Amino acid sequence: MKEKISPINIIWLAIILVSIASAAWLGKMDEVTLALFEESKSAVMLAVGLIGSMAFWLGMMKILEEAGSLRMIAKMVHPVMSKLFPEIPKDHPAVAAMVMNMSANMLGMGNAATPFGINAMQELDKLNGEKGRATNAMCLFLAINTSSVTLLPLGVITIRAAAGAKDPASILIPSLLATIVSTTVAIIMTKLLQRRTADCAMTAAVSKTVQQPEEEEKIKAGAKKKAATALFVLAVFSGMVYQIVTADKSGLNFTSVVKAVSDWLVPMIVAAILIFGYLKNVKIYETLASGAKEGFNTAVRIIPFMVAIFAAVGMFKASGAMDIMIRALDPVTSLVGMPAEALPMALMRPLSGSGAFGIMSQIVGSEPDSFLSFLVSVMQGSTETTFYVLALYFGAVSIKNSRHALPAALCADLAGIMAAVAFCHLFW
Repeated sequence: MKEKISPINIIWLAIILVSIASAAWLGKMDEVTLALFEESKSAVMLAVGLIGSMAFWLGMMKILEEAGSLRMIAKMVHPVMSKLFPEIPKDHPAVAAMVMNMSANMLGMGNAATPFGINAMQELDKLNGEKGRATNAMCLFLAINTSSVTLLPLGVITIRAAAGAKDPASILIPSLLATIVSTTVAIIMTKLLQRRTADCAMTAAVSKTVQQPEEEEKIKAGAKKKAATALFVLAVFSGMVYQIVTADKSGLNFTSVVKAVSDWLVPMIVAAILIFGYLKNVKIYETLASGAKEGFNTAVRIIPFMVAIFAAVGMFKASGAMDIMIRALDPVTSLVGMPAEALPMALMRPLSGSGAFGIMSQIVGSEPDSFLSFLVSVMQGSTETTFYVLALYFGAVSIKNSRHALPAALCADLAGIMAAVAFCHLFW
């Protein structure tokens, strides 16, 4: 039986053809041509720029793996993850990698979340008996990732504070509620859509290996290591106390506290991972270097997929098709309380993260305390760039048949946008 064409093929082709047709009617062929080349170049530059981050964080994941902490994390979250991902064997490294990715996304650590997510997808692919075709677990993980619950949309809060908004952190609650709605929809839609096609077969050899893990030898840390660790913790804690005591209390507010937490969070996580590996007698430097090598190979693999997505999105924006779609949807969106000025943001967010951030920044900068500014800020803080995430994560493992991942993710995007509008009206 011939397998159906993946939805991403049809959607990608439609975006390209609609862009060319729109450019033909509006006389924007030169803009479309320029966008095609510029966005293709941007995709490669972005992939190259990700190499450093991927190399470092995949190296950190290697340290966690060598120290045995991935298995510990997998055991802790098994009751929940087994319900969402019943096909993944207990204690498999993919579980811990997914948890690390989701946690980083929740805390607004996008630079760390991406390598963790790629690592999770690579681990899931080791269980995939049909290479090139997404498994149910891959589809669900990607859908959750594109709609993940966000606790601290720090970038948006910073923009609002810089623009002079009276309460820049007021978007926290509506953003959180909107992401809860979108994540719930992502899970439900993925579970419903996966029933339409059979799941991929599991790789028997890998399954047998991970289902019967061997107990790792427990090595106690020496007294010198414990003492060195205690001194480091004492030094950092003393520095924290010093900063609190000497801080300018007049400028202390919720936004500054959130920013301070963000500034401290990543270094503290890095230190915790390294210390844990050190106490477990892991050769942290060599192990990090070994894990970092994977980042370079991964960055090369994702380039073709990112070029395809970026070129299509760039052509769509440059052709004027986006403007036509906005005008066509205006009568519908106005019925649900979405201002026409917010439509570009709603349509751009799943396609281009930088484009959506630019729209949000422009609106917030011109009218920081308006309802429109509040709405686009919540949209930016509660949704993700679906096509970028799909190209990045599936490209890392050369998935060509995405099955139901994209429809489920787009349904979650729509739910997130509608929830953002509803909660903004409720909290405004």
